Amino acid sequence: MNEQISAASLYDRVSRVIPRAEWMGFQDDVEAILELKRKRNAVILAHNYQTPEIFHGVADIVGDSLALARKAMEVEADVIVLAGVHFMAETAKLLNPEKTVLIPDMGAGCSLADSITPEDIALLRKAYPGVPVVTYVNTSAAVKAASDICCTSGNARQVVESLGVPRVLMLPDEYLAKNVAKETNVELIAWRGHCEVHELFTADDIRELRESHPGVTVLAHPECPPDVVEAADFSGSTAVMSDYVGRERPARVVLLTECSMSDNVAVHHPDVEFIRPCNLCPHMKRITLGNIRAALEENRHEVTVDPAIADAARRAVERMLQI
Repeated sequence: MNEQISAASLYDRVSRVIPRAEWMGFQDDVEAILELKRKRNAVILAHNYQTPEIFHGVADIVGDSLALARKAMEVEADVIVLAGVHFMAETAKLLNPEKTVLIPDMGAGCSLADSITPEDIALLRKAYPGVPVVTYVNTSAAVKAASDICCTSGNARQVVESLGVPRVLMLPDEYLAKNVAKETNVELIAWRGHCEVHELFTADDIRELRESHPGVTVLAHPECPPDVVEAADFSGSTAVMSDYVGRERPARVVLLTECSMSDNVAVHHPDVEFIRPCNLCPHMKRITLGNIRAALEENRHEVTVDPAIADAARRAVERMLQI
């Protein structure tokens, strides 16, 4: 796919969001990565929160966590590099057990994934016997293995309602559970986990944005607090927000989510003005062109999943993907 692509030709894609002088500093790594992908039969999966030089420059497959999970099953490469955080790399490995899966920085974690353990789920099952456990994909493989089914922010309501029960444990994002609870008659029992990026947004932020930028359309991620989602014009996963901008073409828009999302969507919509309240995910930003290159050159850092939990974790993910 990349045979005829060069770093210089790629600049046209990102010229609106990356100054040429900055791109010149990226070119050597971009050229090296394109060549390494050819040599190693490798693909790069990049989450929507990656910076534009990664997202538009070297990635082969991009999207939200649901899209990456689905597309990971279709890749024919020998090597998958996950430009995202660790739970995403684990999910790619679960769905591609025979492939080499690399993450450029082992420190790329997630506050949600860190907020719950399999032991917590065991205690919840004792407290709520017979209540199924729906676990957000933003969790470790061990937590997925302790669950009945996974969900993403894009399919959470469908997953919950697919179970056909009146009560569900929905873990670990408290705000996602509360936001989904408003859309369904299923009783959702939440955990107290939060995304360290989305929990920072407030309803006051939205009021200030509307005052400072009259006519702005506010889109909020469902990991935001419920009062933020309530005050927004629209709420959805990163993929759904991107689709909204493409479909509705608002003159002026703000995406209440990780900062790089706006840059990546703006590349495709030069007619839309993006207001950027810049909350950065420190974990996503650990991934760089330099460590993607090093991952391919040195085969680091390979992601493995304990066979003792892999089958159960894979079932929880695959059950979600069937919906």
